[in-house]
Amino acid sequence: MKLGEQSSIAAWRMLFIVEGFPSVIISVYAFYYIPNTPWTARYLTKRERRVAELRLCQRQNKGQHETSGKKFEWDEIWEALKDPKCYLTATMFCCCNVAFSSLPVFLPTIIEDMGYSALRSQALSAPPYLVAFIVVLVTAYYSDKNQNRGLFICFHALLAAGGYAMMTITGIFKASAVWRYWGIYPAASGFFSAVTLLIAWTINNQDSDAKKGTGVAILNIIGQLGPFIGTGLYPETDGPFYIRGMAACTIFMLVVAGLSLLLRTILRKKNMVMDAPAIAIEEEREEDGLVAGDRKLVNRPSPFRYIL
Repeated sequence: MKLGEQSSIAAWRMLFIVEGFPSVIISVYAFYYIPNTPWTARYLTKRERRVAELRLCQRQNKGQHETSGKKFEWDEIWEALKDPKCYLTATMFCCCNVAFSSLPVFLPTIIEDMGYSALRSQALSAPPYLVAFIVVLVTAYYSDKNQNRGLFICFHALLAAGGYAMMTITGIFKASAVWRYWGIYPAASGFFSAVTLLIAWTINNQDSDAKKGTGVAILNIIGQLGPFIGTGLYPETDGPFYIRGMAACTIFMLVVAGLSLLLRTILRKKNMVMDAPAIAIEEEREEDGLVAGDRKLVNRPSPFRYIL
C-alpha cells in the first residue's frame, strides 16, 4: 500500500498486482511441469510411471462405471443427491469455511488492533500463511501415502480449534498480543489443511464421474454458506479481542473433528459389508483345505473401496 502511494498506480491496484503477479509466474512453470499422463511425469521413475498407469487403468475399467463413450447417467446423479456422505462432507466444508473466510479477511485488522501499525500488521499476517502452505503440502503427501483422510482432517480440525481457543482465552484474560498472534499459526494451518483434504475426500468416496461431480457441487453449494456466517463474526465493536468470533470458530472446528470421525466410522462399516462375501468364500476354502496360509480377499463384487 505504501508503494502504491509513491507511484502513479492506485494503492488498491498495486496490491492486486503484487499479490497476483507470483501466480502468473508460477502458472507458466506449472504449464510445463505438471504432466498430462504418467508417462510424461519427469519426476517419476520408469517403474513409478508404470504403476501409476496401471492404477488409472484399474479405476477406469473396474472401479468406474463411466467411460468416454457412455452417455450421461441421471440415475447416478440422483444416487449422489440421496447419499448422506455428500452432506456430511459438505457440512464439514461449511464449518471450515466459517473459519476459512473470516480469519484471512480480518487478520490484518486483528493484528493491527493488537497494537501494531498498519504496515507491520500486513507483514505479520504473511508468516502464518507461509507456515500453513508448508503444512498443507506435508499433510496432503502423507494423507495420500497412507490413503487416510478422516484422521488427518480430525487432527487438523482439533489443531485449528486449539488455535482459536488460545486466542479466545487470551482475549478473555486480556493477555499479551504475542499469545494471540501465536494462536493464529495452528488455526490457519489447521483449517487450510482440513479444507484441502475435504475436497479430496468428497471425490475419493464416489465410484463414478457423475457422482464425483454431483458430490463436488453439493460440497460447494452447502459449503459456501460458511462465508455468510464467517464474514459477520468480527464486527468492529468486538475489537480488539474479537472473543465471540474466536469462540464461534473454535466450536465450528470441533464440529468438523466430530463429523470426520463419524464419517470415517460409517465408511469403515460400508467397507466391511462389501468385504464380507469375499471373507466368507475364503473361510470356506480354508475349511475345505483348498487354501492355506494368510487369508486374502477374493472374488470381490466390486474393487471400489471407500478411503477412510
